[in-house]
Amino acid sequence: MAQSEWIDISVPFPVDKPMPYFPTDPQGPSITRIFDRTKGEPVTMSQININSHNGTHIDAPFHFMADGTTIDMMPLDTAIGPARVIEIKDPVSIKLNEVEPYDIKEGERILFKTGNSSHAYNTTDFITDYVYCTNEVAYYLKDKRIRLVGVDYVTIGSQKDLENIKIVHETLLGNDIYIIEMLNLDGVTPGNYEMICLPLRMEKGDAGPCRAIIRPMD
Repeated sequence: MAQSEWIDISVPFPVDKPMPYFPTDPQGPSITRIFDRTKGEPVTMSQININSHNGTHIDAPFHFMADGTTIDMMPLDTAIGPARVIEIKDPVSIKLNEVEPYDIKEGERILFKTGNSSHAYNTTDFITDYVYCTNEVAYYLKDKRIRLVGVDYVTIGSQKDLENIKIVHETLLGNDIYIIEMLNLDGVTPGNYEMICLPLRMEKGDAGPCRAIIRPMD
């Protein structure tokens, strides 16, 4: 891979097709072609109906914290700069014993590549047995004072354990650690990367859909 080659780790929004979303959402995302130049219409135009947590997105502290900062207040360099992709082998969850040896430092941007990336996006259905982040790892990342954490499925916590979802989000977001969810790191080699990722500038937003790209660093 050439040094200058960027890798898109976002999950694309399909047109006129479903995509995975959290099962308690009132409805799934949809992008519909309302005008189509290939069908003889004067322009091509699409109608986008999504919530702020569909597709690849960044959670702001306001998502779980009533007094937290909103997505339009996120420092622009939060998701721009060096990032480290760490591969998790555990097929169930991101556990502390697998994370601790990486000696994570203050201010790092950490992207966890799990088994989700290789299969979770092969279906448009929400899968329940995805690899999620344990409470202990959330506490560890909080104590390390990292800047940002990314995961490769719809949410960072377990859909089977809503208390886990609450604890993980509140632990991270409550300490101004932003969360990127629904990355796809399939084929990405663990290591150090340069990352560019900016969310939609939604006023007083709890999250923002985004495009995330990375390229290898020396």
